Amino acid sequence: MKKGLALVLAAVLALCTLSGCGGKDSGTGGGSGTGTTPPAESTDSGGDSGGTDGKSAADVKIVLLLPGEINDQGWNASNYAGVVACNENLGTSMEYVEAVQEADFESTFREYAERGYDIIMAAGSQFDEAASSVAANYPNTLFMVVNGSNSDGDNLCPLFPKEYEASYLGAVIAGYLTESGKFGMIGGDPNQAMKDLMAVYGKTAVSIAEERGISGASYNLAYANSWSDIALGKQMSENMIDEGADVMFVYANELGLGVISGAVEKGAKVVGYSSDQTAIDPATVVASIDFDYATMYVWAINEWLEGNLKGHQIVEVGVPEDIYFPVYTDNCPAEAKEACEEAVAALKAGTVDLKALFD
Repeated sequence: MKKGLALVLAAVLALCTLSGCGGKDSGTGGGSGTGTTPPAESTDSGGDSGGTDGKSAADVKIVLLLPGEINDQGWNASNYAGVVACNENLGTSMEYVEAVQEADFESTFREYAERGYDIIMAAGSQFDEAASSVAANYPNTLFMVVNGSNSDGDNLCPLFPKEYEASYLGAVIAGYLTESGKFGMIGGDPNQAMKDLMAVYGKTAVSIAEERGISGASYNLAYANSWSDIALGKQMSENMIDEGADVMFVYANELGLGVISGAVEKGAKVVGYSSDQTAIDPATVVASIDFDYATMYVWAINEWLEGNLKGHQIVEVGVPEDIYFPVYTDNCPAEAKEACEEAVAALKAGTVDLKALFD
């Protein structure tokens, strides 16, 4: 095992011992998952709105609400891949709505619920509050927010991908890419899931850089409070690079394209996230952590069709279920690839608890 990764794993274990750990716009694309679907961890305290009531997959009415455009090469593209996969693999006629604005969240939920849709999915924690507000009025519709956290309802069933596992893999790569030991990190909105994945990324990357002998390693984290402002993303990226960052990390949908553009112009590296972003500029985005949400969506909808998903339930998936995986270019150092593969194996084996790194 690479020394840097070994240090991080040891640090996580130490933190667990010390702390007794136990345990608003749009994000990025990928995956073409077909066939076998993964199992998932879940917390369940009962609930309803599960099952098809005798309907076939083709007759079930499902819609996905997206906060951005499906061509964002990021979060929206990844979730849209799930729509395509469900229709191709399960025979559903799942629909989607692009670029739903925050002011329209509740009214859009209501529109489709009143039209008798069986499942309304929404991609992003920013939909959580709106779903919670309207769900009780439509007991025959299951509301499933991807990255949501509120399951306090008979028809609220969030689907929670453990994105902090993906950010951990990205951080391992970043730790071996950096020469300055300075990491730039930009998030769209400071919700709790975002804070957690950023904490895991920053602490892991810095630990690996320090183990490599880089003194004064640190990370600079900022939130854009936007998911779609490409110009803002570029400006924030350039500012961080001017302050010394030589590896950038962003989770902010279309805004992320601006961050990558700034890195291209300034000569910094990027670890892509939420889709395979290496094609944008493989000399800059030397690796990505891809999200196979196609597989995740097929699994989730199939589980509902079989009557296994219902309210008062949070369903979790991550690296052990093959939802996240690294993509490398020829510009990614061999030691970074090796360390990342070891990190994947550690997560699958359950030998590292990343929650110890949460702030």
